[in-house]
Amino acid sequence: MFTVQPLACALGAELSGVDLTLELSPKIVKELRRLLVEYEVVFFRDQDISPAQHRSLAASFGPLQTHPAYNTVGGFPEITILESTAENPSKIEAWHSDMTFRAHPPLGTVLRSKIIPAQGGDTLWASMTAAYDGLSTPMQNFLADLTAEHDFSYGFKESLAEPGGRDRLAQAVADNPPVIHPVIRTHPESGKKVIFVNSLFTTRILELNNRESEDVLKFLFEHVVTVEYSCRFRWAPNSIAIWDNRSTQHKPINDYFPAHRMLQRITIDGDIPY
Repeated sequence: MFTVQPLACALGAELSGVDLTLELSPKIVKELRRLLVEYEVVFFRDQDISPAQHRSLAASFGPLQTHPAYNTVGGFPEITILESTAENPSKIEAWHSDMTFRAHPPLGTVLRSKIIPAQGGDTLWASMTAAYDGLSTPMQNFLADLTAEHDFSYGFKESLAEPGGRDRLAQAVADNPPVIHPVIRTHPESGKKVIFVNSLFTTRILELNNRESEDVLKFLFEHVVTVEYSCRFRWAPNSIAIWDNRSTQHKPINDYFPAHRMLQRITIDGDIPY
């Protein structure tokens, strides 16, 4: 069915042997989901899928989400456009999990490349499962019952600060008040523990005072991106990445300015973290 080539020891695998432009059988979808949980992020090469096929692929995992702030592909409100140009370079540089400002953050994300610079523009992923396993037992126990706030406005503070930004994003801010998630969540399919805070959207740990919260979050933000927990993917046209948003963080490498880079993303609805 799939040919699997692991990418790094902590996470990641390139998959081949299946044409994603075709309708996927239940057997293939089941195996793809199993591989996603096992490897946490999987990659495909040379898959020239249409927007409808992109949506169908993502929908095979479950209901889809929309994004409150990004532009979308015409006729496909689920497909957000992630584009960086010389005139409007990308603002997202932090490690993060997608849309943790939602009460039920995405289960996963399906990202396909459209325009890729000749050099640069890779993406890094890190395993929050490996990051949790890398903590000492006393630290795991300390974090076990803590909760943290995740805030849309904090993650989009640069966009809000732009001229007209508050007016443009007023509805998104109103629709997405801060939410509370556990610092350590349980993966609903693997049963494994994962670290579930990220530097883009997580603002504070509720059970700690401000100084304690800042220090613990600083430690976790640095710990989760330990190189041994990560993998790196070099994009090419018509590449596809599917990642488990419950157990990974990722970071785009913005080293290609002023070149043009455009990808298209769909997020799959998830559950309430516990």
